[in-house]
Amino acid sequence: MTGHDRDKVFAGSIPQLYDELLVPLIFEAHATDLAHRLATMKISSLLEIAAGTGAVTRALAARMPPSVVITATDLNQPMLDRAAARGTTRPVQWRQADAMQLPFTDASFDAVVCQFGVMFFPHRAHAYAEARRVLRPGGVFLFNVWDRIENNEFAATVQAAIDVLYPGDSPRFLARTPYGYFEAHVLRRDLASGGFETPAEIVTVPARSRSASPRAPAVAFCQGTPLRGELEARGNSELGRATDAAAAAIAQRFGCGAVDGLIQAHVVAVTR
Repeated sequence: MTGHDRDKVFAGSIPQLYDELLVPLIFEAHATDLAHRLATMKISSLLEIAAGTGAVTRALAARMPPSVVITATDLNQPMLDRAAARGTTRPVQWRQADAMQLPFTDASFDAVVCQFGVMFFPHRAHAYAEARRVLRPGGVFLFNVWDRIENNEFAATVQAAIDVLYPGDSPRFLARTPYGYFEAHVLRRDLASGGFETPAEIVTVPARSRSASPRAPAVAFCQGTPLRGELEARGNSELGRATDAAAAAIAQRFGCGAVDGLIQAHVVAVTR
């Protein structure tokens, strides 16, 4: 299995830890932001791709008019199962689907939305072409990506702690994938390669991440993401050792009590 293939594995205990720890830590604020943007648009049908455990889905269900049909999809069935089990305030159509080959007819949706998922697509221009294909003329593709890791303070601190543990051979999931796709010219290039002719609008959105203790972010990043697989592959004790090191680094930087760090994203909007 290649590094990129491993980066897409959200299985075992990861969906639960991801949902319980990582979603409130870094995803909910930006999910609310995306839902607010979509709620101002005239939409009758909406497709969410790479829905994960449903942070944006729940926000959309709470904010979009009842007449809007929401279809939420994800490649990973365990993540989708977790999302469906948590439920939404109104009915949502849940469906396992690969963003690289969407099982929908052309021009089916007024909007396609994706929160922090495009970084995981193996061929982004192809995935963008699929999003464009299922959009109606004038429809919007709205998604967000994390800014560089240095502007996401908990993730940067965890990655730095891991780098110290494994000098010269550090697990690089965080820097490589979720925080590795942030340059505006690259985003616009890939969207153009996917067939979008109008220039994308890109805005930077800062938010704050808060936790009652330094350990929660350490567990969230080390054990609730595919970084876990990289660590476990190095030995039975490495997951615990890395989590402890990350917690200590967060405590050293932010304090031993409640912690607060910057989480910064780019929101990208492009019309068909």
